[in-house]
This record gives sequence, C-alpha cells and structure tokens, in this order.
Amino acid sequence: MTLQPLTADHEYRLLCGMSAYLDAVSAAVGVGPESCTMDLDAPMSAYLALDGQLAVHPGRDTALVWDERHGWSFTIETHSGEDLLVVAYLGGELVPSPSRVREFVRAVRGRARRTPPPAPPDLSSERADLIARLLGYRAHQDLLG
Repeated sequence: MTLQPLTADHEYRLLCGMSAYLDAVSAAVGVGPESCTMDLDAPMSAYLALDGQLAVHPGRDTALVWDERHGWSFTIETHSGEDLLVVAYLGGELVPSPSRVREFVRAVRGRARRTPPPAPPDLSSERADLIARLLGYRAHQDLLG
C-alpha cells in the first residue's frame, strides 16, 4: 500500500480523531495526554511515554509507540539515545480499544523474563478506513463533553 499525501481536510480529521484516540488510550494506561505526541506525516505515528520501567529491563524508560503500519508496540529507551527498542507488538488490529491497549501494557509489564525481538505485524489499511476508526473516538469525546 502506498501512503498518499493528506489533503487539508483529511489532515484535520486525522488530527481530531488521533487526538481523541490518544486521550482515551493515555487515560486507559494511567498517564495524561501531556505524555503523548503525534506525527501526521506518512506513515502517521504517535508516542506515549509510560510511567515505570520493566523489571527485565531495569533503568530504561518505557513508552508505547503507534504507527499506521504496525499498530501499537511497547518499547524501551536505549542508554545511548538511539532508536527505541521494541519489546512487543500488540497486533490484531490497527486501532484497538483503549482497554485492549491497557491489557497489552499489563501483560508486557507482567513478563518475568526477556523475550526475543518480535516481528512487526502489517496492519496497514486505507487512510479512509483509518480516519473513520479514529473519528469514532472524536464522536465519543464530543458526547462526553
């Protein structure tokens, strides 16, 4: 799949939808929206800083990373400031429910030993489908408030 550049309308809709989705996911995993950043360039991505470290990777900060090809991954920071190291991919769907992301975080944190680096799933979909999924979170947010 080739990622097409965004029109101004698509970019606005993605921004609104992704912001609402990140708000919901950050609340579900117990951090505030100030822990989130996003990049709407192709491929679109988001970063969510988590509190705490993994027992099997002491001294390394943790984060969730989302991108429109692989969905959510649980990552750890490196000591050298290089790219993040992926510990696990959620897989299954590109825009899972915030509660499913929360359970993913709990499962990774509950691991008692290190695991080999995972292979990334290919969850990419058409931008129109992604926008529709994300705008569902915006509509829910509008109803709440």
